[in-house]
Amino acid sequence: MPASSTPPFNPADPLGVDDLLSPEDLAVRDTVRGWAADRVLPHVAGWYERGELPGVRELARELGAMGALGMSLSGYGCAGASAVQYGLACLELEAADSGIRSLVSVQGSLAMYAIRRFGSEEQKRHWLPRMATGEVIGCFGLTEPDHGSDPAGMRTYAKRDGADWVLTGRKMWITNGSVAGVAVVWARTDEGIRGFVVPTDAPGFSAPEISHKWSLRASVTSELVLDDVRLPADAVLPEAAGLGGPLNCLTHARYGIVWGAMGAARSSFEAALEYARTREQFGRPIGGFQLTQAKLADMAVELHKGVLLAHHLGVRMDAGTLRPEQVSFGKLNNVREAIAICRTARTILGANGISLEYPVMRHATNLESVLTYEGTVEMHQLVLGKALTGLDAFRG
Repeated sequence: MPASSTPPFNPADPLGVDDLLSPEDLAVRDTVRGWAADRVLPHVAGWYERGELPGVRELARELGAMGALGMSLSGYGCAGASAVQYGLACLELEAADSGIRSLVSVQGSLAMYAIRRFGSEEQKRHWLPRMATGEVIGCFGLTEPDHGSDPAGMRTYAKRDGADWVLTGRKMWITNGSVAGVAVVWARTDEGIRGFVVPTDAPGFSAPEISHKWSLRASVTSELVLDDVRLPADAVLPEAAGLGGPLNCLTHARYGIVWGAMGAARSSFEAALEYARTREQFGRPIGGFQLTQAKLADMAVELHKGVLLAHHLGVRMDAGTLRPEQVSFGKLNNVREAIAICRTARTILGANGISLEYPVMRHATNLESVLTYEGTVEMHQLVLGKALTGLDAFRG
């Protein structure tokens, strides 16, 4: 290639990943980035400090108007965007805050995806159009107080009573729970594990909010209490039987995390880079010292490798060739590296790194939750270990 045609080095995109994106991809990214800059970034430090997400229903409607809710689903008012475009949206939302990306992920990749993939035609028509606009917020009830990594041990139980179902049990750490209009709840039955579409105004359903969190503070997190909740026969998801249903949903949601974690990492890296250019010690900017440059170089390498990995998985998802083990690969690597980037960024900012005037500590604490939800490090290591060796070590 002639030297004159070589594009200049771009510190914001050192590998030229933007060249892999279509004009439509870039438009989605820029739209979501602009919305987050206007509606989230000016306020999120205060939300985080107070442990609240005010106006969540209004935010949901705005996200729905952008097509960000269930955006990779087709039909029923959903945007039908590509997996890559959905990933880019997750990256931009989490660059603002993990809590905002979680709102979107749980709505689209868990609650809406479960209904779209496993629901009846009546369930899809009744719920999905209103969820796509943000008129109805959804949540996803799988994790229980005593059963996280081993959902097969769940105690929530659904029994038949004539033509009805009666649900009893508790779910824990449920994003969107107390603001949801519909919950997708997984329960044991005499026929195995089944999924149920539960209107949250059903008698016996309650969702007390969980407080005293030091992570995902700008997010609604709740317990779900099901006290003999009576549902009609058609509340069951007809196409989901066994653990395959909820695990399929989790794979879809984990894919968004692969991208989202890089958003938190990018925000922290950019804060550290700008600080290194302007903060002076010993008579010059600290970015001019070798040790600081080594930190910035290592952070940039892991950040953009992670974005490349996310894009690769998105291309595979769009092609219909993405495997759950590959999603585990991405979730394990990108969240772990994102936390490392945040911690290194904090060292560059010094004492300022713990201040909410900068996003670094907020992202770092949020990512501690992202590291463990939808599959802990250990679970994804075992998924990959089994895929590599052919030997199942989950119960060994």
